Amino acid sequence: METPEYDTANAPLIEAPQEPADDSAPGTLAPAWHTGVLIAWILAMSLSGSSRLATLHGAPTRLWTYGVTAAMELAMLGWVALGLRLRRIPLRSIFGAIDGGMRTIARDLGIALVFWIGALMVLGSLGIAWAGAEAVIKRTHPAAGQTAPQVSSQRQTARMLAQLAPANAEEVVGWALLCMLVGMVEETVFRGYLQRQFSAWAHGGVPAGVIFSALIFGAAHGYQGARNMVLLAVFGVLFSLLAHFRRSLRAGIFAHSWHDLITGVALGLLKSHHLL
Repeated sequence: METPEYDTANAPLIEAPQEPADDSAPGTLAPAWHTGVLIAWILAMSLSGSSRLATLHGAPTRLWTYGVTAAMELAMLGWVALGLRLRRIPLRSIFGAIDGGMRTIARDLGIALVFWIGALMVLGSLGIAWAGAEAVIKRTHPAAGQTAPQVSSQRQTARMLAQLAPANAEEVVGWALLCMLVGMVEETVFRGYLQRQFSAWAHGGVPAGVIFSALIFGAAHGYQGARNMVLLAVFGVLFSLLAHFRRSLRAGIFAHSWHDLITGVALGLLKSHHLL
């Protein structure tokens, strides 16, 4: 029997195409074992992230790391494409309704900019609240505050991440290309694939898809510490809401890509001025 094409223009992004399921809930994008392997891979890369960053010293190593990271991202995208192929679902379908017209591209760019500014305000507020809660805990339990000073820990995390930041024009070009790739791949994996897969397992429960995909997104950045993992999980929720609103991944890809680009360049500048 011929499998019908999935209508990407009219179907909501977060609803999975209704393919016959053989070992999972109806509407899933891939077999459960395929998703399990993907999640295990993501968590393994997260756990090894700190050791990989700690070995960075100098431009050649950074450029090599950019290349290795790009290869891992492409491998992850290829794995997702394989899972979709097992269900005879085209990869392009999980990008949602994407019009190639300049007007819609410009609209998504504008929406992505507004979203990004708003998301930074939300994350900044949460960061301030986190710092305030830590201050209260330290005053209430001074011994606990002395054993693990959070300010020092956060500075250490920033310094570690700065090892990956570009330090010259050649590295900036490499970093920009990597950020564009990472933005596309991670939005495809977390918002296009995992969010819809979790929603299908919850029998169409959109909140379950949003929450669980965001938790995996936060856990994928374990090398950045507990605080950043929580903030990035919230960031993941916001990206999911954006994808739901636009019925497309494109605005999220724009925002994700330039967020990583600007963050890396900013860390590089701070490091070059010996502020980290």
